[in-house]
Amino acid sequence: MHPVMVCIPSFRSEDSTMEKGYTVFKIDVLMSGRQHTVEKRYSQFHTLHKMLKKIIKPPEIPSKHVRNWVPRVLEQRRQGLELYLQTIIMENEVLPKVFLDFLNIRHFPSLPKTESCGSFETESEESSKLSHQPVLLYLRDPYVLPATDDACPNVVIEGVIHGIFCPDLQPR
Repeated sequence: MHPVMVCIPSFRSEDSTMEKGYTVFKIDVLMSGRQHTVEKRYSQFHTLHKMLKKIIKPPEIPSKHVRNWVPRVLEQRRQGLELYLQTIIMENEVLPKVFLDFLNIRHFPSLPKTESCGSFETESEESSKLSHQPVLLYLRDPYVLPATDDACPNVVIEGVIHGIFCPDLQPR
C-alpha cells in the first residue's frame, strides 16, 4: 500500500465576473492516516503536467480542450484527472517535490515515496545533530571486566541494574 492516496470525488463550476466560468476539482488526499482536501482548476493540473515532464515521464493528461461543459463531459474529465494523479503515485517510487506541493503535502523524511526537499548543505547544523540520549552508562569498560566464575559476564544486566540503582549519575 502506498503512503499517499488521492481521489477526486467531485467538482463544481464557478462563475466569475472577470472571466468566463471555470471548473474546480476537489482532491481528497490521504497520507499517514490524515486526510485533507485541496481544490484545483484544470489549468493548475496542466501546469503541474508541464513541470512533471521535465522531471519524470508522466501519464497522459485529459485533453485541455472540452467542447462543451455538460456534466457528463466534466465527469469524464474528473475521472481522467483522478486516474492521472493515481498513476503518478503508482508509477513513481519517489514522488517529485512539485507533485507533493501540488497536493499540499509537506515533506516527511520517514516516507519512502517522497524526495528530499533540499540538499544536505541546506540543512541547519542544529537540525542535523543527533538528539538521542544513551540508555545505558557503564562506569568501566564491560569488555575489560575482571575475570569471574562465569565464562561470560552479563554486562547488559549489570549495566541496567547499575542504571536503576544509581539514578544520580547523568549521561555523558
